[in-house]
Amino acid sequence: MKHRIVVLGAGYAGTYVAGTLARRLSPADVEITVVNAEPDFVQRLRLHQLAAGQEIEARKLADVFAGTQVRVRLARATAVDPERRVVAVTDTDGGGGGGEIGYDTLCYALGSHVADHGVPGVAEHAFDVTSLPSALRLRERLDRLEGAGGGGRGVVVGDGLTGIETATEIAESRPALAVALVARGELGAALSLGARGHLRRACERLGITVVEHTCVEAVEARRVRCAGGAVLEAEATVWAAGFTVSPIAADSGLKVTDSGQIVVDRTMRSLSHPSIYAAGDSAHAIGDNGRPLPMSCASAGYTGRQVVDAVVARLTGRRVTHTRLSYLGNHISLGRRDGIIQLVDGQARAKPSYVGGRKAARVKSGILKGSLWAASHPTFGLPVRRRRLAATPPVAATEKAVV
Repeated sequence: MKHRIVVLGAGYAGTYVAGTLARRLSPADVEITVVNAEPDFVQRLRLHQLAAGQEIEARKLADVFAGTQVRVRLARATAVDPERRVVAVTDTDGGGGGGEIGYDTLCYALGSHVADHGVPGVAEHAFDVTSLPSALRLRERLDRLEGAGGGGRGVVVGDGLTGIETATEIAESRPALAVALVARGELGAALSLGARGHLRRACERLGITVVEHTCVEAVEARRVRCAGGAVLEAEATVWAAGFTVSPIAADSGLKVTDSGQIVVDRTMRSLSHPSIYAAGDSAHAIGDNGRPLPMSCASAGYTGRQVVDAVVARLTGRRVTHTRLSYLGNHISLGRRDGIIQLVDGQARAKPSYVGGRKAARVKSGILKGSLWAASHPTFGLPVRRRRLAATPPVAATEKAVV
């Protein structure tokens, strides 16, 4: 019987893991199934551009995995039963089906979604750019505002990377729309002094109203209420004040952090259930600097590579090697012609220097294009040799869980 590998999620981490495992393991011994709700690979790093009115490229997962023997199941994972080693799913291809998918090794890469932090009205009235449907919903709203004349007023809550990129992209693409950006503290507080100044000048150039040191208490249909009684009028409120992960891992009994991320060892294997690995935003992975890796595309790449190396090594009876788990810095787009590249030191603190302007924008564009190409060609450049599984049972099936 073939060893069943199931990958939950086909984002940056999941597509890499599935495609690379297919290239490195013999199809005579393994079968690999990817479970994803959308039929396309979604460029999450560019969803703010889609919402702003631009077109972004999408590749069908069937084309991404063509020739790899990876099976694509269009379904939404609803639960994991680690004792029976099955995943419960609901099909999203219109067939109305569902059921269970059995696994021997599970890679959990379901990513993250917007976190409302319990703020009233966010779920009912706010938009976000954490998924394709939500970005399209925001785009439709902005289109209606422009169609009504005058552009309307938009408020972006949160001055993390997503909030900054969303506010600047919308302001540049839709100049008739009045955009405000709400920051809990100082705008760009995690950046160097020079980068903060560059960011502030970009907001001024784009006509963005920056509201600093402000906590949002509630989101209503046409306004945002802030602590202290301040009110911001908004026909469209975009919530970018943090992210959270799916509750599936916690509900399934896996060892997770308070935030719901799966607690893993250095090889990205679950500490409580060794047949399960986690990658990307779903994993609570400690980087080489001793700090948890941030939710990012770069972290998805590092953790995905570690999952592949660990799974291949354990299934083929080889020694597991450790891949690099580094956090080097941030690349921030400020519209299509401006940006910031901010490197950090070993303690994740911003270095004094930064790169800004068109050069930074070109670097960010290159990174996005490279990420799409790599996700669309997950087996490119890998060795042709496919390894057979070891004669003895896989490590994950025999080792006891580390609690």
